[in-house]
Amino acid sequence: MKIATTSAEAYPVRMSPLRLAGLLALACVSAFAEEVPTQMTVRGKELYSEDFAKPLAKYTGKPNGYASGFSGWLIHGTGPESRGGQWKQVDGRFQGSENPQVKHPATASYGIQYQNIILQCQLRLEDVELDKDPAHGRKARYIQLRATNEKSYLCSLNLNPSGFSINKDDNDREGPDKLEVLATHKKAIELGKWHTVLIEIMGDEVVATVDGHIITGQHAAIAQPKHSFMVVTGPEGSIRDLHLWEAKPNADWPMTRAVIAAANNPVAPGKK
Repeated sequence: MKIATTSAEAYPVRMSPLRLAGLLALACVSAFAEEVPTQMTVRGKELYSEDFAKPLAKYTGKPNGYASGFSGWLIHGTGPESRGGQWKQVDGRFQGSENPQVKHPATASYGIQYQNIILQCQLRLEDVELDKDPAHGRKARYIQLRATNEKSYLCSLNLNPSGFSINKDDNDREGPDKLEVLATHKKAIELGKWHTVLIEIMGDEVVATVDGHIITGQHAAIAQPKHSFMVVTGPEGSIRDLHLWEAKPNADWPMTRAVIAAANNPVAPGKK
């Protein structure tokens, strides 16, 4: 397993391709129409884009729970007792709010079969009051983008106020599989602000860029065929400007991976 985290500002003054990519990614934070530079992959054919301006079409197929068997958007319930929370489209964003009495995050899934993919969007943690009733739901703020295999969770990017992480998720709930944190970054995620996110999945590796800060993770389970991705949030979060592309290999990735690792594990002067 290989793990690395980095910030675009951490690179040396010499303008390497990775530094240039990181600076461009930062510039895209407030101008999302621009494509955030990739690190591990290159963009292929665009598979899907969504501006959430029009009502979402209902999914097709026969869902196997929340993970597979369908294409398009599957909203996991809409009533006040729904475990999937409340979802609505507002001013070009897709906003989820958990139902605290059921103690479960708001969840929505987009069904699409894929192996390697690039996902770009903007995410926002809504600045709403946390539920103080001990009988009610979760007390933390977070938003996740989660890939699934045929039956359950596979891997995810997780944002919370203290930073973000890549996880290999718990795929069977009751064991023996366990959640593993593959990489973390302690960049503060400001409430009520849009954060530009790029996720690259290729083989058994994941690279995530959030506001120009880059983390990478690797696990054999990530190489499985994928059937959907989920948006998971609590108590309230939003997604907008979503794009999916086929991911193709980037011949420079071995060098870029090494640069990221070196930037996060610097050798002290006089030591080797």
